[in-house]
Amino acid sequence: MRTLYPAIEPYDHGMLDVGQGHRIYWELCGNPDGKPVVFLHGGPGAGCSPDHRRLFDPERYRILLFDQRNCGRSTPHASGMDVDLSTNTTWTLVEDMEQLRTMIGVDSWQVFGGSWGSCLALAYAQEHPERVSELVLRGIFTLRNEELRWFYQSGASFMFPDLWESYLAPIPEEERDDLIGAYAKRLHSSDERVRLEAARAWSVWEGSTITLLPNERIRAQHADARYALAFARIENHFFAHGGFLAPGQLIANAGKLRDIPGVIVQGRYDVCTPALTAFELHRAWPEADFHLVDDAGHAFSEPGILHHLIEATDGFARRWPLGS
Repeated sequence: MRTLYPAIEPYDHGMLDVGQGHRIYWELCGNPDGKPVVFLHGGPGAGCSPDHRRLFDPERYRILLFDQRNCGRSTPHASGMDVDLSTNTTWTLVEDMEQLRTMIGVDSWQVFGGSWGSCLALAYAQEHPERVSELVLRGIFTLRNEELRWFYQSGASFMFPDLWESYLAPIPEEERDDLIGAYAKRLHSSDERVRLEAARAWSVWEGSTITLLPNERIRAQHADARYALAFARIENHFFAHGGFLAPGQLIANAGKLRDIPGVIVQGRYDVCTPALTAFELHRAWPEADFHLVDDAGHAFSEPGILHHLIEATDGFARRWPLGS
């Protein structure tokens, strides 16, 4: 079973001014002459972690990680209630990726994304297929209404009724027919206590359900006030706007990926982004390798998920001779 590569530190990092008042944190790791890859984190609003660097062979890859608008080390940070999220959309993030690609001077790169990152990866690849050498996708999420309702309205609640009670707690019964909308009101409240209670409930619900078995470290991260406020505000902003996508857009346009080598890795017991979406993407894009992992949930750290992700990145790296 494949595991993460050893921990590494960036050899370069900085802040890129992408306009509209946004500066995004970026870092480069691995081999400066290696195969270029961009890593897209989840959420939206989660930010990158040092373990994300370890998904790639540092001798063969030039690894770009960045924190998307308003989260992680990027500024302004969405935990501040005076921060306007209106210029944080799927398509402004796609434009940010193009600015980053130009910044590092590559014509194309591998695009690796999990969860929300898979959604952004698909949007980017369909908009700029000529810039994508390969796609590696995990925990497929395309922000369709049925996917949002499953996790935030009714569906996953049938599997985690105990945790669901905590998610419902900030919302009065008379507002529970539209939980995303009810949370939006509270996440924009002028009362700091109301905002934080809602943010923590939203964030901890996700942090409690993304692994096959409970993980207290992930729950604690999602309960942190600064993290929870940015995570919940950005996710809710995207979800309230349908991801700034037409209904079913990313599956419908999967034919644009035909000439891009791809790997799809999905946990069968993924409650956050159920396997049906990955299965439908694979049917629409049969050229991609598809791995449905029987003993895994949503997180990239699940052993079976991680094994197939490392196999994928290693496989593509072997086509890039050292010294190229």
